[in-house]
Amino acid sequence: MRAAVPIIALLLLLVTSVLLLGLNGCGSCSFTLSFPDSSIMLSPQGADAPAIDPPAAGKIQHVVVIVQENRTPDNLFHDPVLIAKGADIASSGVNSSGQTIQLTPTSLGIDYDLNHEHSAFLQIYDNGKMDGANRVEIFCSSDAANCPPPNPQFMYVRASDVEPYLQMAEQYVFADRMFQTNQGPSFPAHQFIISGTSAPTATSSLFAAENPVGGAGCIAPAGSRVALIDPSGNEFCSMYPCFEHPTLSDELDAKGVSWRYYTPSARSIWTGPNAIHHICVPESRAGVLTCTGADWIHDVILNETQVLTDIAHNQLQNVSWVIPRGANSDHAGSTRNTGGPSWVASIVNAIGKSSYWANTAIFVTWDDWGGWYDHVAPPQLRVNCSEWGCGYVYGLRVPLIVISPYAKPGYISHMNHDFGSILKFIEETYGLGSLGYADELADNLSDCFNFNQTPLSFYPVAAPLGADHFLNDTTPPTDPDDD
Repeated sequence: MRAAVPIIALLLLLVTSVLLLGLNGCGSCSFTLSFPDSSIMLSPQGADAPAIDPPAAGKIQHVVVIVQENRTPDNLFHDPVLIAKGADIASSGVNSSGQTIQLTPTSLGIDYDLNHEHSAFLQIYDNGKMDGANRVEIFCSSDAANCPPPNPQFMYVRASDVEPYLQMAEQYVFADRMFQTNQGPSFPAHQFIISGTSAPTATSSLFAAENPVGGAGCIAPAGSRVALIDPSGNEFCSMYPCFEHPTLSDELDAKGVSWRYYTPSARSIWTGPNAIHHICVPESRAGVLTCTGADWIHDVILNETQVLTDIAHNQLQNVSWVIPRGANSDHAGSTRNTGGPSWVASIVNAIGKSSYWANTAIFVTWDDWGGWYDHVAPPQLRVNCSEWGCGYVYGLRVPLIVISPYAKPGYISHMNHDFGSILKFIEETYGLGSLGYADELADNLSDCFNFNQTPLSFYPVAAPLGADHFLNDTTPPTDPDDD
């Protein structure tokens, strides 16, 4: 399945540095990785790499990927306008007893969270019957009252709480067949979002399955572990949560395409680059592991609101990933987490009011399903048995909004997309080769665009909070485990 591109040559170095029991399964043991002294550098495309014409014909020069947290379309986009346009949004679901459960409204900020580990995915998925949401475990906040409510998994967020999202989805493209590539929570999802895989090495047939215990990434405390899953769905192996394989940022570097990754925290499970050894390059500073790599220092921005000032000062890079702080993430479990719709609107408005609007594509998506009910069974792919398993099932649906002057106006995309689709769009836009992971299998989101249409004019997104609120917010950022 993996493309025979120059990545393979550079990865020969890694093969000799992997200390494990085969990476085809490790029984009840765990394994660790050792790393070469030199940083991993990606070579430019070789002569044998296929030529890829950018689908935008130069019309897209900036791509912004905004990643929010833990929602499904049924939960977050219960919008009569979208439904009237054909968006596949359910008003009821079925539980494990065969009963029909009506979805009921709730607020965006709630005082309980839902299990969204791989085991919870298996419960709701139930071999494609999508009838096990009631079995998903609920975790009430310490100050919660009357928790949990009846049928807590079968809720949708009331429209008044997410109006900015609905405005954007109604005006541009809403995709109702966007699936997370993994079947579990945020840590592996964010690995797929930057590299199309959560495997520890490029040649591994195992993947990170869960959020790590103890800490995230190559600067996690000693003893931190992340569970791995094999192609048949078995979790019986763990490792320190620090990986080594190519990412999209390596391809961008090799082609001279600029990028930045905006995040509020170096150590969060949402900060994907902290788990890639050659980006992080961990060193002990005053007894504390710290990322010191050149890409980390120059391109990983530990202040998510800087994306707003970079736009204002004409410093937006070609490709940007934007990660929120807890209060602006849409993450369940805290009544304070209500700023997400305004946060996203502030970024979209900043781009829309700038010269960048003319040549930018914005993708707003959510990293995982969050434990909420969703009625659409994810598709199964028939792929190489030795790498993904003979039949690989995507995770559950997550929302996707595509915003651009070349986005089809008021369009509902029914094509199957996943995180690899965003990677492929970026690769094809900038003439990059394939990483050979989820990007190789994915579509390129071309159904969401019409590059021959008259570019759409930008109309500001109305939101309760403006950019000044986020730029002047002095409260310490929170990660998902300390909300």
